[in-house]
Amino acid sequence: MIPKIILGVGPKATQRTIAYLFGKGRTNEHTDPHLVASWNGFAPDPGRSPHRNPKDVQAQLVAQLDQPVKMLGDKAPRDTVWHCPVRAAPEDPILSDGQWADIARRMVAAAGIAPDGDEGACRWVAVRHADDHIHIAATLVRHDGRRPERGYDQRAVQREARSIEADYGLRRLKPGDGTGVKRLTSKEHFKAKRLGQGAARDVLRLRVRRAVAAASDEAEFFALLEGTGVAVRFKRGPSGDALGCNFALPYDTNDKGETVFYAGSTLAPDLSLPKIRKSLATTSPEPVTVRPGNPWHQATAAADRIPHHLTHGDDQTAQGQLVLLGTTLDLLPINAPTAVRAELERAAVAFERATRSRIAADLASTHALRRGIQTIWRDRPSDGDGSGIAMLLDTVLTAVVLAMHWHRTHRHAQQEAAAEQALVHLQVAYAQVAEPVLTGLAQRAPSPQMKHRYAHHLQQAVPEHAERILNDPAWDALTAVLAEAEAAGHNATTVLVQALGQRTLDDAHSPARALTWRIRRLGDRHAPGPRAQAARARSTTQRAAAPVYPVAAPPPPQAPPARRR
Repeated sequence: MIPKIILGVGPKATQRTIAYLFGKGRTNEHTDPHLVASWNGFAPDPGRSPHRNPKDVQAQLVAQLDQPVKMLGDKAPRDTVWHCPVRAAPEDPILSDGQWADIARRMVAAAGIAPDGDEGACRWVAVRHADDHIHIAATLVRHDGRRPERGYDQRAVQREARSIEADYGLRRLKPGDGTGVKRLTSKEHFKAKRLGQGAARDVLRLRVRRAVAAASDEAEFFALLEGTGVAVRFKRGPSGDALGCNFALPYDTNDKGETVFYAGSTLAPDLSLPKIRKSLATTSPEPVTVRPGNPWHQATAAADRIPHHLTHGDDQTAQGQLVLLGTTLDLLPINAPTAVRAELERAAVAFERATRSRIAADLASTHALRRGIQTIWRDRPSDGDGSGIAMLLDTVLTAVVLAMHWHRTHRHAQQEAAAEQALVHLQVAYAQVAEPVLTGLAQRAPSPQMKHRYAHHLQQAVPEHAERILNDPAWDALTAVLAEAEAAGHNATTVLVQALGQRTLDDAHSPARALTWRIRRLGDRHAPGPRAQAARARSTTQRAAAPVYPVAAPPPPQAPPARRR
């Protein structure tokens, strides 16, 4: 159940509000508008007065609601109307007029408009438009001429909505922390529906976020916006410096044909110009030196550090990593195969809510990773058999799972739900990308003798995970990449132990699959010479749970020779 508070300004605010509530709506969406409750229980109802002119009844209702306001004359407040639509979820049962009346009374009491038992409270009415929602309208002057005490009323009605959901068996929404995006207004919703396209606010949010993720400095940020068709209007101070900016889509106009601009902070709390500048400050405009190698592998190695920070870093560092993870998801669809691009965009949109909380993000900790990921996406590397994006998605999946767990431990209900929703879309995309690659690798699995040898190495190195890995459907693909690493000059035991040492397998849904991508990355590196291989093999073997090959015991110490006299 979603309540939303709108304030009406001016002496005719009540008249405008009641005219809208009992009108046809902007797109004839109002069906059978009628009162379900009022401050005194018998207010005139323009929707249910068949023997009177509805306009006369409407004027009478406005006059009664406005009476306390008119008594103040010139001392009347600027905000005269409190308007709160309350909407149930589409899957909720249809409530009766009596149930909606009870909900309305609970809402005005929670907001401080009409506390229970307060005979001098504000006047209010509740109008039902359709099966799924009501509108509550109140005038903001009490009978005694005072203003209602409605401090933090938006939070209060949200808390009451959570209680109502439990009492009526409605869909339970997650409690928020004030860091979510502003919801679409009814006008925006119906406009988008009428035009058959995404709401301008949602489209702008995605394009601005992607520009922030891809840009290395402010100039590039605005250039990217221009390239994606976003118009920008600056708010400048006396010195001429830009203090803020508004964004618009050229085709989005109002009824006067004027372009509709949105302040960055109304798109999302982290898209105001000062916060965009803070985010861009974590990326240097200087050229980034990238070591030779597979760009996909380098991007995966960068993203693979996120889970460590989420599990071992402090809260500020972890929050910064969530911002970085959101940046990665924003840019991920750019190089993705066409078949999964839409699914990845849905994941990015869903995870956007999981990137913000009341904890301040340490963006400085994301400096190197952010620059590395941006360089990868600027190069637009090819991806041969698709293993590059598959291994990157595997790492991102693990990071999103840990993000969900991190939010759960911090009781960030909305952020946890957003990460969970993003995970569903990522899993769908990953399955479409990874399965063909794993199938192709499995078809190149080595001989049974080599597979047996690899199984022996595995049982020696990680006995606690060996059974899961050997029974994993991706086992054949794992043996194929081990064979490829050996053919490239690597020692299979050394590479396997290195892959196991990168990060625990406890959080891996498919340990064989996770090892496949790690070894694919390690095998892509230059193979060391024979002497270095032997030294590394001795070092990694000693760190394993048990040695792979027996090592001869040193000879016992000998007694020193007798001294001659």
